[in-house]
Amino acid sequence: MDDPSVALPGGADPAERTRALRRAHAAFTRDGRVEAPVRAVIAKSWRRCARARVSPECTPRVELAEAQLRPYREEHPLSRVMPLFRELVGESTAHGAHLLAVCDARGSLLWVEGEPDTLRRAEGVGFVPGARWAETAMGTNAPGTAVAVGEPVQVFGAEHFSRRVHPWTCAAAPVRDPRTGRLLGAVDITGGDGLAHPHSLAFVRAVARAAEAQLALLDPGPPAVGDTLTALGQDEALLVTGGRTVRLGRRHSEIMVLLAHHPEGLSGEELAIALYEDESVSPVTLRAEISRLRARLGSSAPLSRPYRTAGPLDADFTALTRHLAAGAVSAALRHYPGPLLPASTEPAVVRLRRRIEDQARAAVIARADAGLLTDWVCNPWGADDPEAWRALAAALPPEGRPAALARVHALDRELGARGADVREPPRPGRRGRATSAQPARS
Repeated sequence: MDDPSVALPGGADPAERTRALRRAHAAFTRDGRVEAPVRAVIAKSWRRCARARVSPECTPRVELAEAQLRPYREEHPLSRVMPLFRELVGESTAHGAHLLAVCDARGSLLWVEGEPDTLRRAEGVGFVPGARWAETAMGTNAPGTAVAVGEPVQVFGAEHFSRRVHPWTCAAAPVRDPRTGRLLGAVDITGGDGLAHPHSLAFVRAVARAAEAQLALLDPGPPAVGDTLTALGQDEALLVTGGRTVRLGRRHSEIMVLLAHHPEGLSGEELAIALYEDESVSPVTLRAEISRLRARLGSSAPLSRPYRTAGPLDADFTALTRHLAAGAVSAALRHYPGPLLPASTEPAVVRLRRRIEDQARAAVIARADAGLLTDWVCNPWGADDPEAWRALAAALPPEGRPAALARVHALDRELGARGADVREPPRPGRRGRATSAQPARS
């Protein structure tokens, strides 16, 4: 089976793939219809672009002129690993095969380096330092989409949303602060059709991981202490700020969770898309919510342009993911009282909640520790998870297995019966979420 993360399946003809993708791109931009052979990751990106009203004829805007770019680059955390990027990627860029690009967490290009002729071609499409290549500005592209979804991405030819970029292929991987899990930006390689090879995606992912390891060695100290946000296992988050504890309403909880997840900041349009996605909501609605939040929090309220937290904000869900990334599964589970804002149905919160829960679940199952697995299946989020029960049965001594195996068989029968009535069974550990009532907003 072909790997959906790879842009060009093994044995595929690049020319024929290009023609098929151009037809699919035309169909989507004409009437919103996704056709084969568009991959799921690209289809989701195209839909985000359409919701953000990105034009397929878009051109990039240089937001950071040289006078602003130079000091910003010098202060940016990724400047410390640029020598590593150049060492790992630079040899092939020097011979014109492709370009090395590094962007910040908002998709603004900080460095674009390579052979002069290739650089001049890139300048023709605005792929230059200081230009903003976020999805919301330039549509689907590897660096912009990688920071949007927080995962490595490969984009081949006409998978790009902007027609101007169809001659190019790129692969990018996000880079995170190894202490906090905060997204710092992405490293990208951009060039011709040859970059659609699976090795390109694996290579750029390895470069990003090497950069994170280097950052950990350069700065192993603890993160700065600031305000704290508790949002796991409760519908209304608790914000501890300035010595006081504030219980936030549900909408304000969602806003603070998203800003904690994006400490680099979000534009008004990005925050509105994250909160409402398909809803036709006026920008005035978001501004009114921010205004009410500011009245509640005073000097600790979010700042504007872009919207961001007023200072360092340590959230319990980022601490959890730090523990999991470090392999400290037991420590992570001690601090996991339940899913992130479980009653929230806002798209970006739902995606983040599922990502965190899936990461925790996968870590527990992979650890194959009977105690951790018992704790997991004895909580609501794991009680109906047949894979976790199956892992528990395997981890228990023979005399302890019958009860776990009986639960596995019961769940298999239940899911089989349910599958006869619905098109797709619910995700493990999330029974009833899909039919929960819309929560009241504050």
